[in-house]
Amino acid sequence: DGYRNTNQVSDDYRYQDGNYDAPNDGYYRGGDDPVHEEDAQSDVTEGHDEDDEVYEGEYQGIPHPDDIKEKQKKRAPAVADEYRDRADLMAERMEDEEQLAHQYENIIEECGHGRFQWTLFFVLGLALMADGVEVFVVGFVLPSAEKDMCLSSSNKGMLGLIVYLGMMVGAVLLGGLADKLGRKQCLIISLAINAAFAFLSSFVQGYGFFLFCRLISGLGIGGTLPIVFAYFSEFLSREKRGEHLSWLCMFWMIGGIYASAMAWSIIPHYGWGFSMGTKYHFHSWRVFVLVCSLPCIASLVALKFMPESPRFLLEIGKHDEAWMILKQVHDTNMRAKGEPERVFTVSYIKTPKQVDEFIEIQSSTGTWYQRWLVRITTTLKQVWDNVLYCITAQYRMNTLMLAVVWFTMALSYYGLIVWFPDMIRYLQDEAYESRVKIFDEEEVSHFTFNFTLENQIHRNGEYRNDKFIGMKFKEVRFEDSLFEDCYFEDVRSSETFFENCTIISTVFYNTDLYEHKFINCRLINSTFMKEKEGCHIDFEEDNDFLIYLVSFLGSLSVLPGNIISALLMDKIGRIKMIGGSMLISAVCCFFLFFGNSESAMIGWQCLFCGASIAAWNALDVITVELYPTDKRATAFGILNGLCKFGAILGNSIFSSFVGITKVVPILLASSALVGGGLLALRLPETREQVLM
Repeated sequence: DGYRNTNQVSDDYRYQDGNYDAPNDGYYRGGDDPVHEEDAQSDVTEGHDEDDEVYEGEYQGIPHPDDIKEKQKKRAPAVADEYRDRADLMAERMEDEEQLAHQYENIIEECGHGRFQWTLFFVLGLALMADGVEVFVVGFVLPSAEKDMCLSSSNKGMLGLIVYLGMMVGAVLLGGLADKLGRKQCLIISLAINAAFAFLSSFVQGYGFFLFCRLISGLGIGGTLPIVFAYFSEFLSREKRGEHLSWLCMFWMIGGIYASAMAWSIIPHYGWGFSMGTKYHFHSWRVFVLVCSLPCIASLVALKFMPESPRFLLEIGKHDEAWMILKQVHDTNMRAKGEPERVFTVSYIKTPKQVDEFIEIQSSTGTWYQRWLVRITTTLKQVWDNVLYCITAQYRMNTLMLAVVWFTMALSYYGLIVWFPDMIRYLQDEAYESRVKIFDEEEVSHFTFNFTLENQIHRNGEYRNDKFIGMKFKEVRFEDSLFEDCYFEDVRSSETFFENCTIISTVFYNTDLYEHKFINCRLINSTFMKEKEGCHIDFEEDNDFLIYLVSFLGSLSVLPGNIISALLMDKIGRIKMIGGSMLISAVCCFFLFFGNSESAMIGWQCLFCGASIAAWNALDVITVELYPTDKRATAFGILNGLCKFGAILGNSIFSSFVGITKVVPILLASSALVGGGLLALRLPETREQVLM
């Protein structure tokens, strides 16, 4: 492997009677026997290059083994890599990577853990916080946005799922690119896409364009998670890695708290907006969308001042750039510790054999778009090869087991996270319906209704010469009733219907009592004048305060789990953390059978979230540690993309059982968690492993 001890080096070049005996290692070194000159001197004591200005008697030290190896290669006839077997090249690269992994671990330990890592911690934390915010944004704005955009139930469902679809694609694509273009560069691209389209989505008016903006915004933010963890792990030593990656996960929780607090303080203030004519409206929920892009923008700006991962640079053969960054890390930490005199002692770092060389196309070759097309297709092919390598080569079993664990965790967690609010809303609706007031055979004449009628059923009533002016119907039904010579003006309604009614000589002026609200009714000499403009869909009156409170408490409840997992991650190991957390979460699911009230459902939600967060943190850590540097972000992106696919399935499946049964969601979630937790125990432990 080119590394020999000093005795071997000295044996290779023995000085005998003024001559060098070349080592008998099979290399052809060229030329005839050395010319015997009386003034021949040793290379160790006299320089032989005039430009070097090395004088006789000056000690040059023992040559580095790699220098000897390079000299031997220069003297030997060059064998181009394209004429060597690819298996030999890969074997040489694997050997180089193993040596680099151990050397890099020692270098990071020499650099220490201090100001530099903490600065990077907060910069990447803001990016992770942006990911957490993105998950909550659509859920918070839907109650207000559905009225502005007149969204049906199917439109709202698509808007909720489109973000996860974008995140799924972004995780695989941008995670793969991060292994080819660099962690910092791809993270900047990811955050820039998210910030631009999140900002744009707050201004667009149409549903289609808004849906597109949230899709691309999700695609951008989907790439942050795999890149952030791969990026930060490559600046951490083995002893610090598990703990500090777990601390980093807390920013996802902070993102949820931030989104809940901002929604609570901004969206209910409908005056925080403006209108331009009758077509363009900028309401308070759009202000909320703007505010939610701030963590992403802050991280994007701060990231410009952070360096690229030196581990990635070494992987692609950029030794000098990596060395300068590592020296910067060392000097920053030493100055912060009050030891600026400490010298960075590393002078040479092993770089792996470069097998796949990217050949830059000359500017004279083809047109500019042809050159860019070749670059893009070449890079995408390399990404695709990386994806295939993760699922077909030596990492196949680890990838398959991790995929099952990620999927079962996502199916249960995201499914229940949607199911909890829907169940709370269903319990509220049940309680509301139980308070309904029923009026039978009432007769009202010459009366003016100018107040709100809510949650009522009127059967077989007769209304003659009555006026309904400046009022609101909310959850009101008229069944088999008679309206004669009545007058409706400036009436607003929600979930209000007339069934089997007879309406005679009645005028409707400036109301939203549209045709579909009259079911099997007879309209005789009745007139509809100047109907209210706008959406013809009735929207449920959501308790915004409760929605924000549930999300806020759910996010806050993971704080104890985050702290415990960070403190114990390096003590009990990743595998026990995943298995134990998932099994405890499965037990928590069974208690949901006793959740028959709003407070009980909120309490069980907090318990479930707090128990499951440790498994998420350990999954992030072990996924980073199981794969080598040139596959790390790609593998993380594949698994995180599968996680988002599980989230889409979980949302769809669990929400369909709301109001029907609790048995199926609870049994599905608990069985998935048990199966995933038991399978996780078969994964290899990576606590004592260096980053390959």
